[in-house]
Amino acid sequence: MTDKSLLAHFGKVAVLMGGPSAEREISLLSGNAVLKALVDMGIDAHGFDVSDASVLSDLQKHGINRVFIALHGRWGEDGVIQGALEVLGLPYTGSGVLGSAIAMEKGRCKLMWIGAGLSTPDFIYLQDEKDLELAAVRIGFPMAIKPSREGSSLGVSKANNREELVQFWRAAKQLDDIVLAEKWITGTELTVAILGNRALPVIRLEAKGEFYDFDAKYISDETSYICPCGLPTELEQEVQQLAVKAFNVASCSGWGRVDVLLDKDQKPYLLEANTVPGMTSHSLVPMAAKQAGIEFNQLVIRILETADE
Repeated sequence: MTDKSLLAHFGKVAVLMGGPSAEREISLLSGNAVLKALVDMGIDAHGFDVSDASVLSDLQKHGINRVFIALHGRWGEDGVIQGALEVLGLPYTGSGVLGSAIAMEKGRCKLMWIGAGLSTPDFIYLQDEKDLELAAVRIGFPMAIKPSREGSSLGVSKANNREELVQFWRAAKQLDDIVLAEKWITGTELTVAILGNRALPVIRLEAKGEFYDFDAKYISDETSYICPCGLPTELEQEVQQLAVKAFNVASCSGWGRVDVLLDKDQKPYLLEANTVPGMTSHSLVPMAAKQAGIEFNQLVIRILETADE
């Protein structure tokens, strides 16, 4: 499409970013990168820092025709903003209310995968201190402790003993009252970007620490991102197919990312689904898209098109 046809097709576009979640600063980076790409492509795009519900009246006041959601974490990925936009009758990018809510709560998402016969590490909810002893017996050490409704690996820790289990559980509860204990599987960390119903090339992640945590994602200069991932073609295709199936089982749609772990026997395990992944020029979805021949501006347009679906 030409710049004029893009403008006519999409109309006035809002890019929602920021928000109240713990991922606010990352969301601002993503939103501003998306906003710049849209403006560069000749689209009448406007950024909105979502601080409270007043953004809904602002969207109506500005005559917005469709919305690019670049909000990470709560409000943006849990179905809240999606439901509000549906009430307003505004098309928006990415997963709907149901898929967003399911993917945001890691435990519920894993339960759906288990019900569909898909492999994911064993886990239990840690609701109170009695569950800590149950986790030590049933899950065993080491184990991952995770806030169930946070992204960017915020609050994720590796507990090697009972003392660390108590410590990390209490820390995770500061971020979310729903906390998981998940079996620790040592292996190769992978991520699969999904655009429409297509899995993009797999990215292999190599962090200098014990796992791909918040520091490895956003602070360390020593994290390696390998794409092409170097897996045998048949295995990469298996991982891609698993990711797409997992995405669909969780009722996700449009675009997103699924994180996968390969154990020492090369068996893939699903970790989590992300419905609004990072969208800076150095984020994982743009990296996979570039390997597939899709430049950043084109990727943003492709995602914006999902608001029609």
